[in-house]
Amino acid sequence: MPPGTDRGRHPAAAQTFRRAAEKVSAIVRDVASLDEALAYTVRLCDTKEACELLATGCAEPLSPGAAALCERKQTKIMAAPGLPPELWTRFEELCRPRGITLADGPLRDHLAGIDIGVTIADYGIAETGTLVIDSSSEALRLATMISEIHVAILPLSRLRETAHDLEPELTARMQTPANYLAFITGASRTADIERVLAIGVHGPLELHILLLEDR
Repeated sequence: MPPGTDRGRHPAAAQTFRRAAEKVSAIVRDVASLDEALAYTVRLCDTKEACELLATGCAEPLSPGAAALCERKQTKIMAAPGLPPELWTRFEELCRPRGITLADGPLRDHLAGIDIGVTIADYGIAETGTLVIDSSSEALRLATMISEIHVAILPLSRLRETAHDLEPELTARMQTPANYLAFITGASRTADIERVLAIGVHGPLELHILLLEDR
């Protein structure tokens, strides 16, 4: 189905979400299954340049620990914390033939650079094109912050028209102590320095949102 086609039980909400998200530079695509979403992500990683966020001075003599950091980022790396084991296995099978490493350890071990972080959004807010992601896990927070590209899969059943419509779900989640919910709208951006817009300073350079038809 071509991009822009309304899908799901609430096509108007999906179209509103798409317009709002694209206004803040998000790339929005439709997918019919999780397997299609994984294939999209692998193709995206396969065609991008390798992330080169290496430690300053890697060309100079280094301590063993610093040298290991520089050596670690020699291949493309994707992180997908929180995926169900069966889905993780299918994802890894797609990555392996292309030489892509699917990170399965603590993401602090990959701070030299992650090409793509993959998440499944808990909710979406149509009016602002916002993703809501339970980021209580450190690995999930890192995947959405230190990757060059963030790919978020949003099931259409989790899409709501407004933030107010999400109130019951948010109220229930806030009953859990030490909860951490991230509201993500577009790619990372700032204009703190002389009001010049910069993309990717505090997070990913790109945000890809895959609208999953799950009903």
